[in-house]
Amino acid sequence: MTYIVTESCIKCKFMDCVEVCPVDCFYEGENFLVINPDECIDCGVCEPECPAEAILPDTEDGLDEWLDLNTRFSAIWPNITTKGTSPSDAEDWQGKDGKRAELSENPGTGV
Repeated sequence: MTYIVTESCIKCKFMDCVEVCPVDCFYEGENFLVINPDECIDCGVCEPECPAEAILPDTEDGLDEWLDLNTRFSAIWPNITTKGTSPSDAEDWQGKDGKRAELSENPGTGV
């Protein structure tokens, strides 16, 4: 089992989860974060920290696409170890469904 970031993070990217990760397995995209499933130690401390409730265990049904995206993007996006600034409109996007089309494949700054 591993934890993965799902659609709810798109355009929210609050980054509270990054601060508590003991193994620094978060990677930053332009408008989304991912977890490297090979680095995640399944501790679960990030899940309750996410205001968007975007972090789930990969054992839940229907998350295959998100596991694939987390795996793919964590190999090419920069690692992030400290909480950065969330998008200015993050709260406007929080809780909205159907954000998959908004996912940018561009890397974040990694700062």
